[in-house]
Amino acid sequence: MASLPQTEFERRLSAFAGTIAAHLERLLPTGGAPAPRLVEAMRYALLAPGKRIRPFFVAESARLFEVGEIPALQAGAAIECVHCYSLVHDDLPAMDDDDLRRGRPTVHKAFDEATAILAGDALLTFAFEILSSEATHADASVRGELIAELAKAAGKDGMAGGQMLDLAAESEKIADLGRIVTLQAMKTGALFRFALRAGAILGKAGANERAALSLYADRIGLAFQIADDILDVEASSATLGKTAGKDKVAGKATYVDLLGLDGAKAEARKLVDEAKDALALFAGKATILAAAADYVVARRK
Repeated sequence: MASLPQTEFERRLSAFAGTIAAHLERLLPTGGAPAPRLVEAMRYALLAPGKRIRPFFVAESARLFEVGEIPALQAGAAIECVHCYSLVHDDLPAMDDDDLRRGRPTVHKAFDEATAILAGDALLTFAFEILSSEATHADASVRGELIAELAKAAGKDGMAGGQMLDLAAESEKIADLGRIVTLQAMKTGALFRFALRAGAILGKAGANERAALSLYADRIGLAFQIADDILDVEASSATLGKTAGKDKVAGKATYVDLLGLDGAKAEARKLVDEAKDALALFAGKATILAAAADYVVARRK
């Protein structure tokens, strides 16, 4: 499938990052909060510079079904809240114990551990508050479906469950490709799946369209994680905006460990091709999503 040149795609992604950041700013203002330090910590995590690739996927999947801008931004804001909550908690001393995120001190370093825990909790619950708003969709059944899908993506069968499997794999020093694929499909892939399906839910799309976007999301989620593993080996902390090489130090088995660097790059490329093939149903309407698939493995941070 044809896709945009990467320079044009990156321009669109950057422009959208500004749009969703402004929407997040409106949703979480500083004034009038009864617990201002908590809101300050939430904003510190949520408004830090980032690619905003997950809400971008929401917006682009919504565009396939001619969904309005505000509903797409609302669903995109919700998934960004969940993603940022996960980063705050991942960085805690009890988890990855990291000092750097998005080129800045992590939340528990900028504030304190207790505030970081509460900020993560509040960002997670704020996501569902956003989805429950009538601004997200006039139809309550659509809002309910979005809430249910995001809850599953974030919970025991999705991101949180994947993180638990990741901790177990680290402590047990087990290097098994099938196990890594499963845990990454949960830890990373579940939010990508929600992001792509959210647009279809907002647009009340049919089963075939939802299945195509789910397949695209599954392939992209794995490709994204493989690209992360490659960057963890090849890139510097300054480039990544977070600590490079930490998976190796922690003893975590990665795609690079199991497939080799060249093998991991080839597998990522194969997954991207499969993701783009899944978009055939949408023909020329999905050129931006096709470019997004290429970007996932071409990015350098």
